[in-house]
Amino acid sequence: MGKRQEPIRLLLTGGGTGGHLFPAIATAEAMCRRFPGTEILFVGTRRKMDKSSLAHYGFSTRTIHCQGLKGKGALALLQALILLPLSLVEALWHILRFHPHLVVGVGGYVTGPVVAAAKILGLPTVIHEQNSVPGLANRKLGGLATRICLSLPGSENFFPAGKMVLTGNPVRRQILELAGKSQAKDVPVSLAPRMDEERPPRKNGDKVRILILGGSLGAHRVNELMVDALTKYDKILPPGIEVIHQTGVADQEMVRLAYEQAGIKATVAAFFTDMAEIYGKSDLLVSRAGATTLAELAVLGKPALLIPYPFAADDHQYKNGRYYVDSGGAVMFVERELTGRKLAEALAVLVSNPGRLQEMAEAMQSMARPDAAERIVDVCLELITN
Repeated sequence: MGKRQEPIRLLLTGGGTGGHLFPAIATAEAMCRRFPGTEILFVGTRRKMDKSSLAHYGFSTRTIHCQGLKGKGALALLQALILLPLSLVEALWHILRFHPHLVVGVGGYVTGPVVAAAKILGLPTVIHEQNSVPGLANRKLGGLATRICLSLPGSENFFPAGKMVLTGNPVRRQILELAGKSQAKDVPVSLAPRMDEERPPRKNGDKVRILILGGSLGAHRVNELMVDALTKYDKILPPGIEVIHQTGVADQEMVRLAYEQAGIKATVAAFFTDMAEIYGKSDLLVSRAGATTLAELAVLGKPALLIPYPFAADDHQYKNGRYYVDSGGAVMFVERELTGRKLAEALAVLVSNPGRLQEMAEAMQSMARPDAAERIVDVCLELITN
């Protein structure tokens, strides 16, 4: 690979969920560390969550008029198709004004017109797929992209041969710093500093902090199940459990009141802005099975009880979770088969057995790819220096 000294202009595109945005942010941060002075432009959607997530990092952003195609009714689909030519022209305009060295897409419907515009202009393009089953946009772009970066084994079956690199799913710098792995490039996971070396192993009777996450948009059914498990079936659970619960906006008050009335010590918020701090306080996660959350848990070595979102496209959350369950780092339940009692029983088995939690933590960490962002940067450099 050629040696490059001058700063790089990198255009990233994607969005719609934190699972798309956070890997893009991690990649941007890695490029800026490698090449100080690098210019970053995000082209994304007009969704409030995208704007608020990116505002914290200070990167320049632009938006285009674009709507998703999958799962739409006839009228919404027609509207989305009518917008496509406009979104392509807008993408061309942003690329011509910014003049990037390359374009990286991380999924979501906005990725389509931006990567297509880059292809028209002859720019190298990289797409990154977080999930075990690629989304519609990335599947369609597989033939256009110069390189395809994958997070999980198995997703290569959806893309043309000869373009793919298994990089893993990038996690944000503050998560890497929490895990003590901010310098983890080219360091085997087994040699990297571990979270459990900074705190003594848990013993029976120790307090256990359970962190409940419903994803970037919250999860009503997960909230209901956890409230039932902890308030109605509390006799099944051992004493000493503390709760940190990210609810999403709609359920915050309901969850807070339920815990308060049951006398449960709980920290409840619609969202937590400092996820590194919250992760650091937790011993066990109850979570959906989004690819980015799972990548963060692996880097941190956090055991998890997973409840995949049942309506995720192509059931990709279940397939994401299966990869970590098979490693021994997580247990997983299908939402429609889960009740508050079953959840309480499953939690009781885990929190009553510190040795089991420790084994799960080690198994989860064995699946980590803390250098994923650096690997993607390597792929990008290969395209613009050769």
